[in-house]
Amino acid sequence: MSNPRPQNANLKPIQPGEVRNPNGRPKGSRNKLGEAFIEAMHEDFRVHGKTVIETVRCEKPDQYLKVIASILPKELHVKDATLEDMSDNELIELLAAVRSITATDSGKKASGRGRKAKSEEGAEPTRRTH
Repeated sequence: MSNPRPQNANLKPIQPGEVRNPNGRPKGSRNKLGEAFIEAMHEDFRVHGKTVIETVRCEKPDQYLKVIASILPKELHVKDATLEDMSDNELIELLAAVRSITATDSGKKASGRGRKAKSEEGAEPTRRTH
């Protein structure tokens, strides 16, 4: 295979297990830029953050929503301990109340359908006039 870059003609591919830099990357070098960037952003946000957020919200609402969406967690686990804190008797009373409400609600829906059907049955057919 011909090498498209003549300046690399003398280079050899790395062999499995071969180490070309035995000392490795200096410790902390990977994070120096990231830490400096975050520190600068933190300082800028501390000084200008609130006004910038307000400006973006007013002038570029689509970007504002993108930022909000990007910082929200992908999954949100909500734990409602209300039922865990209730006694067995309280749970039984709550269940009875819910059943009562749903039975009453479904009864209203059924009776509402029945009334509509009866009123439609007793109605005279409409006549078309030309």
